[in-house]
Amino acid sequence: MLTYEECLAMSDLTEEEIDAIAEHEHMDTMIAMALGHYLVTHDGEQKIRQIILDDINEARKAGDSAKERVLRGVLQHFIATHPAHSQRVA
Repeated sequence: MLTYEECLAMSDLTEEEIDAIAEHEHMDTMIAMALGHYLVTHDGEQKIRQIILDDINEARKAGDSAKERVLRGVLQHFIATHPAHSQRVA
């Protein structure tokens, strides 16, 4: 059986990126990890980028500036590590 950390290492995403997917899609972290990995390996980086942008907008609407700052960092990291497709307009 694989551990969470082993699955995370294979996903090509950070824990924060997976958490953003889980929150946006209202799903368990492990399922979000599988979805995120699928998207990364099937040209779905723009979808992940849009998920993070949606989460940033939700944090802004809720007045949660700390969460918004964290998510902006998550987005910057995601774009830096997945540049090929994440720059497309979602």
